[in-house]
Amino acid sequence: MKIYNTMSKRKEEFVPLEEGKVKMYVCGPTVYNYIHIGNARPMIVFDTVRRYFEYKNYDVNYVSNFTDVDDKIIKKANEEGVTAEEISQRYIAECKKDMDGMNIEPATKNPLATEEIDGMISMIETLIEKGYAYEKNGTVYYRTRKFKDYGKLSHKNLDDLQSGGRTLLVSGEDEKEDSLDFVLWKPKKEGEPAWVSPWGEGRPGWHIECSEMSKKYLGEQIDIHAGGEDLIFPHHENEIAQSEAANGKEFSRYWMHNGFLNIDNRKMSKSLGNFFTVREISEKYDLQVLRFFMLSAHYRSPLNFSAELMEAAKSGLERIITAADRLKFLMGSAKTEDMAETEAEKFAKSAEYVGNFESAMDDDFNTADAIAAVFDLVKFINTMTDEDSSKEYLENLFDRLVRLTEVLGIIVDKEDEILDSDIEALIAERQAARKEKNFARADEIRDELAAKGKDFARADAIRDELLEKGIVLKDTREGVQWKRA
Repeated sequence: MKIYNTMSKRKEEFVPLEEGKVKMYVCGPTVYNYIHIGNARPMIVFDTVRRYFEYKNYDVNYVSNFTDVDDKIIKKANEEGVTAEEISQRYIAECKKDMDGMNIEPATKNPLATEEIDGMISMIETLIEKGYAYEKNGTVYYRTRKFKDYGKLSHKNLDDLQSGGRTLLVSGEDEKEDSLDFVLWKPKKEGEPAWVSPWGEGRPGWHIECSEMSKKYLGEQIDIHAGGEDLIFPHHENEIAQSEAANGKEFSRYWMHNGFLNIDNRKMSKSLGNFFTVREISEKYDLQVLRFFMLSAHYRSPLNFSAELMEAAKSGLERIITAADRLKFLMGSAKTEDMAETEAEKFAKSAEYVGNFESAMDDDFNTADAIAAVFDLVKFINTMTDEDSSKEYLENLFDRLVRLTEVLGIIVDKEDEILDSDIEALIAERQAARKEKNFARADEIRDELAAKGKDFARADAIRDELLEKGIVLKDTREGVQWKRA
């Protein structure tokens, strides 16, 4: 398995620190509002990376934080007249709802910055003791130039950064020994949450938070550190400087970064009016569609979001789900149990698509090519199965499809609800009517079925394919298939 390492700018063979285990840290969102679709991309991408490691039988310790103390959180709290904690807890809960909708596996640990302050203070004290940090009037700064390898991740030269580098100033340039020094601890301001420290009441800088949380829950060395490419500099660069100076060893073996998300070929921005939250997208699409869309391109590539591309993702996802539903229907009506010799040969041939899927994922988690392999499997399933297929053969293909889609976080094996007896009776009557070529009655029953769905007020408008929460009927060569939408 090869991973593109931002540090080396090349693909490297993945060799874990400990055989069979992966320690992975992914920078999570700052929780001051609903997460936007830019936040969703790293969540989906690195959840998929984790899933593939688990598919390969690795034990993954996956840590992703919530930044729950930040200027934006404080600003929102002041605007609403509530505490910063109330804002952060509210949007952590909302974020978790969206993550559930996108089928993001729960992290091993979601640490909160506010619960790890003591550890951050301890790390800052270590940095001061080692000469990598200094205090001025309650602010603690990191001596950037003292860390000889500063810039190794972003491939930036310190001298080039001298005039234009982003700083996290609190008290003013004149307090810094060097304009490139960054803040580890900020003094208290009126109306802001604060914690007691050796340098007075205040709160930590952003970068020290991840250094400490990663160390506490994964150890001083980790296998993979991941996040959006906007975090390479200064956030991840500063994490490296802090962690390696404090711990005296390499921080992370591999650095992974996803590309930017654009909206209709423009950078997402509130000022441009093209800013979308995941919650807003969920009102138009199942979030499984969003997930499928995010995986349709390689994670390192820029990704353009548009209504047209989402519709294409929806169609592609439906194609996969329809194939799975068809298999389930055929399994339910299979005439024979055991797989025939010819079927065993066909099933063996389908392993080719599994191999293609794994080859794609082994090559720096190329989900676009992995999805292409899934579509090849779907085509095989649709052409190599029928009403005469054995149950064992159908089940094996179904399990194969589910196993691959689970890596992508795509749910195709949804539990069917038991239909009400009167609906079942109507379906049976409809089938009988069609056999008797009484198509007028069959159509009447279809309309009745629509009306009996949970939330249908417009049954006459949705007769051909019943939408949301009703009954979907599909006439196939194998007979009538049905499910709840």
